[in-house]
Amino acid sequence: MSRGMIVTMAIWRDTNMFKVTAAVIEKDGKILIAKRRAGDRHGGRWEFPGGKIDAGETPEECLRRELKEELGIEAEIGDFICRSSFKYMLVPLELLVYKVRHISGEFRALDHDELKWVEPKDLAAYDFAKADREVVAKLMRDVYHVT
Repeated sequence: MSRGMIVTMAIWRDTNMFKVTAAVIEKDGKILIAKRRAGDRHGGRWEFPGGKIDAGETPEECLRRELKEELGIEAEIGDFICRSSFKYMLVPLELLVYKVRHISGEFRALDHDELKWVEPKDLAAYDFAKADREVVAKLMRDVYHVT
């Protein structure tokens, strides 16, 4: 890591919280999860599809764009489910999770190694990225009432 990058990250950490979005998409009682590409940050781990919010974008706009880019689908962003706060390389991040309804397009793994539909009760069996682990726990406890 270059010295300039370290300084930039330190300023960013003190003045901003980096915000990202994630989608909980249900179909036939199952939830879509995506496996990050090998070689990418957190490669091989599972996540809920989504991504970083660009400047001037709302979380809902971000999620619609990311789902088109990552999965090739059009989606309707529904209710806010929860948030998960964490740090990655000393940078505070906030993951904003929304319920999403598929409108059109065939699901394709355009930015992931694999897509999988799983029963809510089975979510904890997958190796999720850190931010998504807290979301899994909240979903199982508060939304799907799985113990």
